[in-house]
Amino acid sequence: MERRMSNTDSQSQQRIGAGEGGTVPWRKSRYGLAAFFLLSLVAMCLVLRLVLLIQFGGETGIAAAGAAQALLIGLHQDFVVALMTTLPLLFWLWVLPNRWFGWKWFRALFLAGLCLFWSVQVFLFCAEYYFFEEFRSRFNTVAVDYLLYPHEVFINIWDSYPVPAVIALCIAMGIAWVWLAMRLFRDTWFQPVGKGRRFVHFAGGTALAVVLGQTVSLNGTQFSTDRTLNEIANNGSLSFVAAAWTRNLDYAAFYRTLPREEAYARVRRLLASPRAEFVGDAFSIRRKVAGDPTRPRLNVVLILEESLGSEFFGCLGREETLTPEMDRLATEEGILFTNIYACGNRTVRGFEGVFSSFPPLPGDSIVKRDRSENVESLARVLKRDGYQTLFLYGGRGIFDGMRSYALNNGWDRFIEQKDFKDPTFATIWGVCNEDLFTRGIEECRKLAESGEPFFATMLTVSNHKPYTYPRGRIPDDPEKPKPTRAKAVKYTDWCLGQFFREVKKESFWTNTIFVVVADHGARVYGSQEIPIYSYEIPFVILGPAVVKEPQRIGTLGNSLDVAPTILGLLGRPYESMFFGRDLFNDPVDEGRVLLNHNRSIGMYADARMVVLGLKQSVWYYEGDPKVTELQRAKEAGPEFIELEKDATALYQVADELYMNRLYRIEGVPTPGFTAITAR
Repeated sequence: MERRMSNTDSQSQQRIGAGEGGTVPWRKSRYGLAAFFLLSLVAMCLVLRLVLLIQFGGETGIAAAGAAQALLIGLHQDFVVALMTTLPLLFWLWVLPNRWFGWKWFRALFLAGLCLFWSVQVFLFCAEYYFFEEFRSRFNTVAVDYLLYPHEVFINIWDSYPVPAVIALCIAMGIAWVWLAMRLFRDTWFQPVGKGRRFVHFAGGTALAVVLGQTVSLNGTQFSTDRTLNEIANNGSLSFVAAAWTRNLDYAAFYRTLPREEAYARVRRLLASPRAEFVGDAFSIRRKVAGDPTRPRLNVVLILEESLGSEFFGCLGREETLTPEMDRLATEEGILFTNIYACGNRTVRGFEGVFSSFPPLPGDSIVKRDRSENVESLARVLKRDGYQTLFLYGGRGIFDGMRSYALNNGWDRFIEQKDFKDPTFATIWGVCNEDLFTRGIEECRKLAESGEPFFATMLTVSNHKPYTYPRGRIPDDPEKPKPTRAKAVKYTDWCLGQFFREVKKESFWTNTIFVVVADHGARVYGSQEIPIYSYEIPFVILGPAVVKEPQRIGTLGNSLDVAPTILGLLGRPYESMFFGRDLFNDPVDEGRVLLNHNRSIGMYADARMVVLGLKQSVWYYEGDPKVTELQRAKEAGPEFIELEKDATALYQVADELYMNRLYRIEGVPTPGFTAITAR
């Protein structure tokens, strides 16, 4: 087919044809542009790492030597990732005919593609900075979730950050990169490269990428005892790939294990209670818990508060409290547990801990996994005792699989955002707390009128970015000077105060146990692999049916202990497979905390913490998180070794039960049952 070209195009083609196969100065060839592309990626990664060091390194007192080591380790990772990112460009330059470089339309398309790439790349670097600011981590499973649930997340980002300004900056940076590249490599269009040399460049780059790829690990860097420094040294792209790859882990392939008999023996010892009797063989943790069957079946209302960490509560140590309503309720009318820790830093971790009393396995929470259609839960236990069950959530039930988990595991009904007609106020995460609580009181009133006991669960959303709420509820203006978490906490506290003022007018107030507990803390901070200091949460029990006088209880506890403690208050007999403890009736000195952060899992007890990581790694920490950050232990004495074995056993048994669909009272060994063997 005859092709028409401009004079400029014809001249370009002649120049290219004249030089075909000749020797071209490397810097003037298209491979000079490719090298500039690669080095630009490395430079941007280096700039981001320097910014993270300056902005966040001071929080944990990073020394100059550690910072230098982080930069060197990071530079190595950045180069490998940049090289892999450059391979598609090298492939394109290999297969592309020389004559195309003489066509204007191709140049325009090629430059537009480069501009788009760099605009997106700059945007990702900005996103990684804001992500680190929020989570003190490179991209992790949270970032993966953000892609899976774009409706809530991207609109939340739009509401919380200056997105238009950032996008404009990114586009400007993309244009600037292309302009600079064309200034430096203006002869690129007119320097042909033979097919053989083009293949050698691509093959050489690929071979180098394969070799260097063996020198980086998806497990992240672990050169320092400071978690923040390790995260700064990491590469965001590698961290994201690792998070996506390890969402469902083969536990025995990655983590320490014990012989199966020893693992179950340890777990049964840890779960033993004066009031419980094991049912089944040595490989069962099913237990019958003693109680008085004649005791009244009190209603239970459990409020799971989003991100409401202990750091906001005056009654838990904050000098300028953000929670005056809950401080008053907890100290004057309630039972306040003062030494409770969340098992993770995501709402789904709060779900599995509070509702299923299940250890936070590495990878995904069981709320989001594919074998959770029938797991043990507080709702199941109460349904077996004749309770009606209801779940109220201010957001969309599809998010994180919450609706599926609830309806498949004991809750009769699930009320979500679409069921609220004309809400007072809503953000992208859902309706405001006051609307949720108003609907909750209405639903509980209807359940109480039936004459049967009920279990109602409420999950709030207001204490979440973008931190907006209705005007006029608290003195602070939600928008001026800007939305903040502190304001959202004050509004959350105001809503709780209003809820209890209104619910005290209801007939069911006198025969209901009310529980307020946080799903997790507000944010993650601290240098340990699992920064337990930031995991502390409030746990308050209210209601005249069980609170005869205010109490402060300092027993060490965990999210997993909420369900057994509620059942202990009810005092009726039940069967359970829960991993948590009854904080009222089990021995006080046996408190423990099971924890998860990214792909690390751990256990804290007796001022010691053991952290289990990928590739059968283990770290030991000691200290009191209420006093100071835990420090790496200089040596692992016998107490640490025992703690490590107990933690290993608990997670190993939990994984085996879940993977074989045996974490349920009705469960029997399923076809294809597999037991974990020691490694």
